[in-house]
This record gives sequence, C-alpha cells and structure tokens, in this order.
Amino acid sequence: MARIHLHPEHHLVDRIGWLRAAVLGANDGILSTASLIVGVAAAAATKNAVLVAGVAGLVAGAMSMAAGEYVSVSSQSDTEQADLARERKELRDNVEFETEELAQIYVRRGLEPPLARKVARQLMAKDALTAHAREELGISEITTARPVQAALTSALTFSIGAALPLLMVVISPIGAIVPIVSAASLGFLALLGAIGARAGGANVLRATARVTFWGALAMALTAGIGKVFGTVV
Repeated sequence: MARIHLHPEHHLVDRIGWLRAAVLGANDGILSTASLIVGVAAAAATKNAVLVAGVAGLVAGAMSMAAGEYVSVSSQSDTEQADLARERKELRDNVEFETEELAQIYVRRGLEPPLARKVARQLMAKDALTAHAREELGISEITTARPVQAALTSALTFSIGAALPLLMVVISPIGAIVPIVSAASLGFLALLGAIGARAGGANVLRATARVTFWGALAMALTAGIGKVFGTVV
C-alpha cells in the first residue's frame, strides 16, 4: 500500500470556510456587545438598562451577522455558478481549445509542453469541468462558497461571544461594570485570537495582540462617548 494511503494529510486550509465565519462571528459578538455594554454603563444607566441593551445587541447582532454572511457568500456563490456555466458551455462548444488552454496553464507552471498536453487530456477525460474550475477559475471543494454554513456559523458564534460580556454584567456590581466587562472582554478576545490562530496555523502572539488592541480601542471609544452623552443628558 502506498505511503500516502497509510498517512493521509489533513491541511489547515480545509478549515478556511467555517473558521473564517466562526472567528469573525465570535470576535464581533464579544467586541460589539462589550462595547455597547461599556458605552451604556458609562452613561450611568441602571444595571437593568445595561442588560436590556446587551441582550438587544446580541439578538440584533446575531441576525445581522447571519443575514450579512448569507447575502455576501450567496453573491460569491452566484458568481462561481455563472463562471461554471460559461465554462461548461465552452467545453461543450470547443473542447480542443479548452484542452490546449489547460495544457498552457501547466506549461506556465513548469511542465514540458508534451507532458502538459498529456496531463490536460487525462484530466479532461476524467472530469473536464472540475479540472478547469480548479486550474482556470480557482474554484475547488475547499474554497467553494457555502452561504448557509457561513450564516449559521456566524450567528451561532456571535451569540456565544456576545453572551460572555453579558455574563460579566450579571455577576458585576453596578459601579464596577465598566472595568470588569472591559477587562474580561479583552481576555476573551485574546483567548479567541489565540484559538483562531492555533486552528489556522498562524502566529498566535501576533493574532492575540491584533485582536486585543482593536478591542481595547473600540471599548475605550464607546466608553468615552457614553460618558460624554451621559453627562450631557
């Protein structure tokens, strides 16, 4: 038995579809909800008002993430399907030209022309559309758009992320909501950045620092706005 069958490889890029949506959803859930809570709490609102604002932010944010992901990824899917339909027609109308086109792609990648044409013919004989989709259009099973998966993943992870700063509000005294929610949310963001980087094989320290910096900036700005408007009102 060949070694490749004994030791199948699992590449990190296989996770790119759901990982992007999951990290985006959880990060936005923590950051937007924590910022909203900090802004409302800084305006000297009651604990009940802070909780209502946080829950409203969770529900609205989850629905917004789901709708936004579904619409944007559906647009990508529509574009892919249109390209595939055009490619299917070209393969039906002029298969020899398409075979040579595929061969030239392999020539540019370093194969000798005779070998490139042989490879192109063999791939075309097995599955011409898949070969052209992958090599000419850059569409593969890994990168293909999945609107429903992206929408559900984003909504779920947003809700989970948003629930964390809400939990901090529940257990915090009214006078300490701002510092406790801010510190805990920065910790959650740092942990999320590290987990996302680890899952994607990226630099953990860089990802953690990046998400923590932007989280601190967002909460500082909303706290400042809440303080100013709370004083004015």
